[in-house]
Amino acid sequence: MSDRYTPSSIELLTLQEIVEGLKPWIIHLENQGIESISFCNIASDSRKVVKGGIFVAIPGVAVDGWSFIPKVVEAGASLVIGEHIPSEEERRLFEAHTTLYLQVSSAPAALAALVELYWGHPSRQLQLIGVTGTNGKTTTATLLYRLFSQLGYKTGLIGTVENRVGDEVIPATHTTPDPIALGALLHQMCVAGCTYVFMEVSSHAVVQKRIGSLLFRGGIFTNLTRDHLDYHGTMLEYIRAKKGFFDSLPQEAFALINADDKNGATMVQNCAAQVYTYSLNRPADFSIKVIERDLNGTALLLDGKEVWSRLVGNFNAYNMGVVYAATRLLLPNLPVEELLKALSTLQAAEGRFEVVYSGACTAIVDYAHTPDALIKVLDTIRPLLLQGARLITVVGAGGNRDKGKRPIMAQEAFRRSDLLLLTSDNPRNEDPEVIIQEMLEGLTPAEQIRTLVNKDRREAIRTACRLAQKGDVIVVAGKGHETYQEIAGVRHHFDDREELRTALSLLNNPS
Repeated sequence: MSDRYTPSSIELLTLQEIVEGLKPWIIHLENQGIESISFCNIASDSRKVVKGGIFVAIPGVAVDGWSFIPKVVEAGASLVIGEHIPSEEERRLFEAHTTLYLQVSSAPAALAALVELYWGHPSRQLQLIGVTGTNGKTTTATLLYRLFSQLGYKTGLIGTVENRVGDEVIPATHTTPDPIALGALLHQMCVAGCTYVFMEVSSHAVVQKRIGSLLFRGGIFTNLTRDHLDYHGTMLEYIRAKKGFFDSLPQEAFALINADDKNGATMVQNCAAQVYTYSLNRPADFSIKVIERDLNGTALLLDGKEVWSRLVGNFNAYNMGVVYAATRLLLPNLPVEELLKALSTLQAAEGRFEVVYSGACTAIVDYAHTPDALIKVLDTIRPLLLQGARLITVVGAGGNRDKGKRPIMAQEAFRRSDLLLLTSDNPRNEDPEVIIQEMLEGLTPAEQIRTLVNKDRREAIRTACRLAQKGDVIVVAGKGHETYQEIAGVRHHFDDREELRTALSLLNNPS
């Protein structure tokens, strides 16, 4: 979505409203003599500034928004918000164009608050539930969206794969959108009559204060394992980022945590919300037990009541359990039997343990792009293999991301697979051969000899299909729902599911 909005249905923001709304962050206001002014637009991208609008200069990782001040002033911005003390030259520029400057302690926090103010605080009009964790965010949020829609509620979804306003699909660009896009999306959900909104909350969004001014009705913690260390630096900082979401929950909200994850208790140490737990392995407010499982689904006991799920594996048992628990908290008057019946119809989210072919062999696509996620997927499949069948894994590692996980990914995949093919994921701006070599460093020389390597992902998938025998299971991991492959900064159409279907179809129907 664009970050330029000029809604005719919303009154313009006045300077007085802005000053009042941003009071916690205001340090100084330049050109205070200008009082009677209103603003019609908010932008954090200098290219999207309009005359009479507001520009918020966000200090980015690569580029500081402050460097575009001359451009946005010339474009007609009436108010600039930033963290810098203006130079004399910048002050003269502001005065010459009668541009107001508001210095704040945190531009990202001010932007998030300003957007909520601009749209009339949409998060306060919705039952907004945030889902955070390393793995399981997309599945949990998507299942909740589908369940509540099925139960008759107009529901919103904000996540990695897509955003949804009721039945309307809005393409997603980030796990958690930037504050301007997020504010417009929540406003759109209010206008459409949504009651419940389920939103993936990334650690980046917490650190960058994208969600700091939103009012959440509840927060869900799935699990926490190594990821995003290219951004956070250390696991401690990654944990701190996730914990920040729960620290911000109000007393009236609930925090629903995975009691089996060692970081679960840490998440809610300073949480004001009412804390609830779910677990497969220990006493909890909501209990989950796996009775039976195969590649078609899982039989579960949820609080002692049996339900069949189309989702496969223990990690999906957690997903089903937390969806059950969250629904019990949000809809306490819903008959349990009705809830269990609805749960039994839910299908997996796109690209999450998605069985794309089931014939002589089985082909599965999964988004697993962390060591822990890959371990869980492969460990789920291993005990379900028919006697004599093999597990064939195709996996790579993303470029311009945490390099430390590359050898671990290869090591864990090799240990759990009968045949491993290392290939490219999204190399982005890195050399794919270098990435694969760094993955191979996790293997012994003998293991490297037994590992197939092909940087062409399409050819790697086709090789896996050619080598598959009756009963074998092929797992293509890392990209899941994605419909592109990013090479040298350019996104080319690529869908693991399409590639698998094409390769297996060619083998079954040779011309």
